[in-house]
Amino acid sequence: MTLRVAGIDSSTQSVKVLVCDASDGTVLREGSARHPEGTAVHPDHWWTALQEAVQAAGGLDDVAAVSVGGQQHGMVVLDADGNVLHDALLWNDTRSAKAASDLVAEYGAQEWADAIGSVPVASLTVTKLRWLADNEPEIAAKVAAVCLPHDWLTWKLSGAESLETLVTDRSDASGTGYFDCVANEWRRDLLSLGLRRDASDVVLPRVLGPSEAGPKVTAFPTAQAVLGPGCGDNAGAALGLGLAPGATSLSLGTSGVVAAVSSTPTHDGTGLVTGFADATGAYLPLACTLNASRVVDATARVLDVDYDAFSELALAAEPGAGGLVMVPYLEGERTPNLPDATGQLRGLTLGNMTRENVARAAVEGLLGLMGACADAVAAQGVDIERISLVGGGARLLAVRELAPHVLGVDVEIPPAGEYVARGAARQAAWVLAGGDTPPDWPIEGSETRTGELHEQVRDVYREAASTYA
Repeated sequence: MTLRVAGIDSSTQSVKVLVCDASDGTVLREGSARHPEGTAVHPDHWWTALQEAVQAAGGLDDVAAVSVGGQQHGMVVLDADGNVLHDALLWNDTRSAKAASDLVAEYGAQEWADAIGSVPVASLTVTKLRWLADNEPEIAAKVAAVCLPHDWLTWKLSGAESLETLVTDRSDASGTGYFDCVANEWRRDLLSLGLRRDASDVVLPRVLGPSEAGPKVTAFPTAQAVLGPGCGDNAGAALGLGLAPGATSLSLGTSGVVAAVSSTPTHDGTGLVTGFADATGAYLPLACTLNASRVVDATARVLDVDYDAFSELALAAEPGAGGLVMVPYLEGERTPNLPDATGQLRGLTLGNMTRENVARAAVEGLLGLMGACADAVAAQGVDIERISLVGGGARLLAVRELAPHVLGVDVEIPPAGEYVARGAARQAAWVLAGGDTPPDWPIEGSETRTGELHEQVRDVYREAASTYA
């Protein structure tokens, strides 16, 4: 009988469940459900959606192990009885921008980087806790436990019996702003700084090892599965893609993420690169943007075309879009740290204001932004020789065609798939198998795109982006 495992991806927009063959990762069945829109969401919506997705995927009765991958940084605060005290502020909720600036000023940028591998920006959990302390002090005073979306869902799957049964992993913990992923320990002094009070009694999840078994699933009465440690979404994607030290991924979803698995940690005091952990015991230096696929979505909507027609327009224009340059900071930006910025479309003339050039400028602007992220990661001593391109944005032909020309490296495009959920499922299989490394789950059907770097495109993007400095 086939040994089955399940991987869950609870992302910003939806939850996906994959049930896979534990031996090779073959997807046997799957299900999904939508999450509500917004940058602050009550976690109960995630739990409702997860139950719907599990049912759509045929249940968990024949599954031996389950792991949850989840959107990073989301602030879940609980009282002493385990009740949610406040809507979870998600990674893309920038109301904590001032709190981030305050925390950096109080502790020092390089000091933060040395302590946790990252300089706080509005995305990190610690900044959201500071916002809560400053704006909802009565609620902040009641906080008895703090966890992340994947921690909370793992806890709910286990039956949520007590705060002491909360568990997490070091990849997701490394994105909180109060975890040292080199020493693998919580920094309660930094948690206290965030909450503006002594946090020595606040319950934090127990950090499991990469393949350490957690509690069992009890929320579904007939399920017998053991829970894995889970992981942050970026670490889950790296595990799902099978990335090893030296490999880099570029994910284009709601956010854009350049993540490179590394055997050594990074401590970037500029704040451009966050020094996260991966899901295997290594590190995941990462640069993340607030803007990604929705840059294309918005532009296609303005042009009143579907994605195929949008690609045709973009590929019909010449490199450089006739002088049009889009700086796509449409929702503020995280890399660079400009939470209040807006986008620009520069260089408009009567001669170049065509639908083709506008489409091309959107794609080149998006890839220029991601190229700047790759440059920042490389500046930390990380080799980037090849990039795996994934996410919803990777399905757009124009993005696939132009990526090597703007990024300047070969681009590997694996087949479309739910790589965060796949990574979580692979971790679940690792929990069952044991050993020092996860089981080998090959990926077939990848394609590689190559091409000369269009240096002038990168140069004009850098020049336009520099006007925000």
